[in-house]
Parts: sequence; structure tokens; C-alpha cells
Amino acid sequence: MRFFILLLIGFTQVVFAQPFTRKDSLMGGFPKERLCFDVKRYEIDIRVNPEKKYISGHNSIRFEVVEATKRIQLDLFANMQVDSIIWQTKKLPYTREFNAVFIDFPELLVPGASEKLTFYYSGNPIIARQAPWDGGFVFSKDKLNRPWIGVAVQGTGASVWYPVKDGQSDEPEQGVLLKVAVPNELMNVSNGRCKGSTPMNDGYTRWDWEVLNPINTYNVTLNIGHYTRITDRLEDLDIDYYVLDYNREKAIKHFEEVKPMLTCFQSKFGPYPFKEDGYKLVETPYLGMEHQSAVAYGNNYLKGYRGMDLSGSGVGLTFDYITIHESGHEWFGNSITSRDIADMWIHEGFTQYSELVFIECQSGYEKMLKYAFGLRRNVTHNRPIIGPYGVNQEGSGDMYPKGALLLHTIRHALNNDTLWWKLIWDYCHTFKHKIIDTETVVQFFNEATAMDWTPVFNQYLRYTRLPILHVRSRGKRLEARWEADATSFAMPITLTVDGTPYQITPQSDWTRTKVKMKKNAIVTVDQQKFFIKFNLEKNDSQ
Repeated sequence: MRFFILLLIGFTQVVFAQPFTRKDSLMGGFPKERLCFDVKRYEIDIRVNPEKKYISGHNSIRFEVVEATKRIQLDLFANMQVDSIIWQTKKLPYTREFNAVFIDFPELLVPGASEKLTFYYSGNPIIARQAPWDGGFVFSKDKLNRPWIGVAVQGTGASVWYPVKDGQSDEPEQGVLLKVAVPNELMNVSNGRCKGSTPMNDGYTRWDWEVLNPINTYNVTLNIGHYTRITDRLEDLDIDYYVLDYNREKAIKHFEEVKPMLTCFQSKFGPYPFKEDGYKLVETPYLGMEHQSAVAYGNNYLKGYRGMDLSGSGVGLTFDYITIHESGHEWFGNSITSRDIADMWIHEGFTQYSELVFIECQSGYEKMLKYAFGLRRNVTHNRPIIGPYGVNQEGSGDMYPKGALLLHTIRHALNNDTLWWKLIWDYCHTFKHKIIDTETVVQFFNEATAMDWTPVFNQYLRYTRLPILHVRSRGKRLEARWEADATSFAMPITLTVDGTPYQITPQSDWTRTKVKMKKNAIVTVDQQKFFIKFNLEKNDSQ
């Protein structure tokens, strides 16, 4: 959620083409040292000292060898201390390069072998200057001056605070066990389900949480504070809210929109994808983040985005932006994950589109159109939505509104809502708990509709400008053509001529249609439905 929101709160930053470094490639690339093993499970056991802002502990990493190797790469930020790395009771040698940790084994690991190493570490993790827009820990205080701690690391990397195979290309299929010891008066809330708490007899209590499903490494989280638990249920789905104790009554009232939201999303996207781990919102000292099964909530119990309507339409003040947007990520980003953050539009574009879906469920189609049209003002057209691959670099923040409006446009170009909603449902089902890329998304849309949307996706994702629809008359017939950067761009569109709608499919060259034109005919395109530019040339009908 970072780049888009920064833009909207007045922070502007122009990102120019830049040479990428060895450090970028180590974080975002896919060398043999990463591809040779597949992580199965993380078991993190740490202690957090709020006063010293210090963490210590270990991560036991279970993995399967994919390709014979004597060396693997894990990641831990350079400011953190590597205490030791143990494998089969042996202390392994390692070398560090930037945030990468290269670990050497005394013998060849063979394909198919199941292995486990335990990585001991400690240190003062990086503190975020303005979470969630920059990654790190948040050591804060609640309004009663009590410790309130969180972490948000999307984009920066999970290796800010625990040793991990960092990135989105490898999720632990067998989940995560997270044990966090905190001072006795505090509670830790993490992903998944609470397995209990254990007094440590030294002024600390350890809180154990387990995730059964695959999970993005940046989604693994902790939340430390004076929490109270509110329980609810939607059919067979457990719902929990962990909020600061003095906000309990306010939260019960404010979160009434959660069950209608989940009902809507399940009707359009399919069952909640992490039922085994439950759904919960956790109040945080920062705005929000899509932490899987522990969605971070910090919108101060306001409608809109901190009380503002990001669309400028008025519709954005009818719901809590953080609740709806970050929960939409459970399907888009958490369940369906992009392999490389260059393809983060797969997370953010679909998730911003889920806002439109919720509005249509709750307030109707016309209100949804109004909100969608309002999102246009947030598109900058500054850079392509897809970023450079292999260097831990996202594309433009336009991935949010422009990505959503791309999907909105395809829906109306398809002009078949029955097929559209089946496509979205099947997309969520087909790629549930899977890691994909843009090519996979495009191929799925093409096959599901028996149409070629490749040039459409290319234009919106890989170029900055919108396609331009040119319309003119020749004699008494309407002609149209698309002007675009993508090769062979063609997209169906609905024109209205003197109040009568016509669906046409122009090409890059002038295409003669069956639409008859009178002199001075009024030709329009519904800009609420299609995110394009429209150019009506002089009518020469006689």
C-alpha cells in the first residue's frame, strides 16, 4: 500500500532510471544459491526487549534440496548479528555480503533431501521512520504511555528482523510457528492461531502462534501491546479483533462492516483462503498492512482513509478504507502472490479493484461507477506499472488506481457480467496459494474469455499513456481506430451514438463499422466505465 498512499498525502518523489547494484540483485534476484532449495517451514523463537529495542533468538528453517549444492543464500540485514548457524549439531561457516548470508555445508546436499538448520541472531532492528511506507520496527507508546510495538516490512524485506529466504518467490508451504517472548504485562499477537502462552519466570511471557497455510515472508508479523480480544464468527469462519483495551467498545461498533465485507468477497472471490488460520484485525501504531490472517489496522476507527475520501467522489467515506483494502489482500497478494515485486500490480491493482467490488455489493452499481471514476485523479502516468525484474524494484504507484481501472475497463469491454464474475472467481480458485507472474494472469484471462487481452494488459502495465480512441464519420458510417504503444492493440468498447449504444472493436488502423451516422451526431464513451482517452474528429456526414 506504500507508493500510492504516499502520493495521496502529498509526498511526491520522482524515480528516474537508475543503475542497479550487486546489493539489488542479491535481494531481488534468483541465483542458484536461492533456487537450489525450497523452504518448507519457519519456526521463529525470539525475545523482544521494548526498553532496549532489541531482539534475540533463532529461526529453525526446514527446507528441501532442489538442486545439488554445498552453499545456500539466506538473508538478514547487515546491522543484525549472526550468532551461529547450526546444522546436524555442526556449526556452519558463512560469509556476508550486504544483507545476504551465504552458508556453506561440509558435504553436498542432494536433491530431494529434507534438511533443517537453526540460525541464531540478535540485534537492534531497523526502526521505521514512517511505517508502513518504509520498512522496520515500530517502537511506540499507546495513549496511556504503555509500550506498543509492531513491524511492517513490505518492499524492504522480512530480513529486517529475522533470517529468511527473503522475497516472494518461496513461501513456506508448511507454515510458520512464531514464538515471541515479551514483558509479562504485554501480549503478542501474530499470524494464525494462538497456541497458548508460557511464563518464562524472568519477567517475560512467551506467546506462541502457528500459521498452517503458506505465507509471504513479509506478512509474518508481531504486534505487542495491551490488547483485548473480541471474538465473532461468520458461518464456519472464526473472526477476531485484537484492539487496545481502552478501544474495545469503539471497535465492536466500528468493525460491524467486516462481516458484510467478508460475505461480499466470498461471494465474488470464493471462500476466505486461510480459514484454518482464521481472520483477524489487529490494531497497530501505524496505518495498516495486509499481514496474512492478522491484518494490521491503524485507521483510528474512521471512515475513508484517515477520514479522507481518496476518490474525491464522496463514496470513499462510506467505508473504512484500511479495513476493506487490507482485507482484500487476503485474496490478492496473500493467497495469490507475485514471484517478483516488479509484478506487484497483481497484489495492488486487484486489491484496489476489490474496493469497487465491495461498494457494488453494499451500495450498488452506480455508486461503484462514481468511485471508480474518482480514482482516475490518482493516476500519475509517471512510469510503467511493471518494474524491472530481479532487482527488488516495484513499478509505478499507479499499480493501485490504474491497475484497478484496467480490470474495471476489461469488465466493461467484455460486456458480459456473468462471464466476468466467473472469471474472477475461477482466477482466485485456480491460483489459490500460488506464486504467479504477469504472463500467467494474461494467459488466464485470454483462455477464460477466448479473447486476446495481451495488447490491452501491455498498454496499461508496460506503458505510461492511455490508449486513445479516435472516432470519425465517412459518409454515413462511423469509423474508429485505437492509438496505442502496444503492438496490435485492439479492445472492444461501447459507443453511444445519439443515445443508442453500440459495441465495436476498433483496430490500430481505421475500422469501418456498421454504425450509421447522422450529420452532427452526438458520439460519446462512458468514461465511468472505460479508462481511455477519447477523440471525436470532425463529422463530415452529408
